[in-house]
Amino acid sequence: MRPEPAFEAPWHAQLFALTVHLNEAGVFAWTDWAARFGATLKTHGLARDLNGGDDYFAAWLETLEGLLADQEIATPEDVKAMRAAWEEAYLRTEHGAPVTLKP
Repeated sequence: MRPEPAFEAPWHAQLFALTVHLNEAGVFAWTDWAARFGATLKTHGLARDLNGGDDYFAAWLETLEGLLADQEIATPEDVKAMRAAWEEAYLRTEHGAPVTLKP
């Protein structure tokens, strides 16, 4: 029997790994991250129970983006531009091929 994956979707694992990397690189303290993430989860969980899937990691991403914006590492405009670039890359990529950003 094959074990279940630790993450529901690849982007969950990637986001988790990025956050851990930024913490280990000294960008932020884990205690600061945990406090902010807890506050985000509380806000998101007021309307419904979080199931630990996309809703949980959407809150995770919101927290990370806010933390990076507050530290002036990635502004909301930077994030918006990066999302647009990834969306454009996704739309121009053939099904099954790796998605890459144009240099």
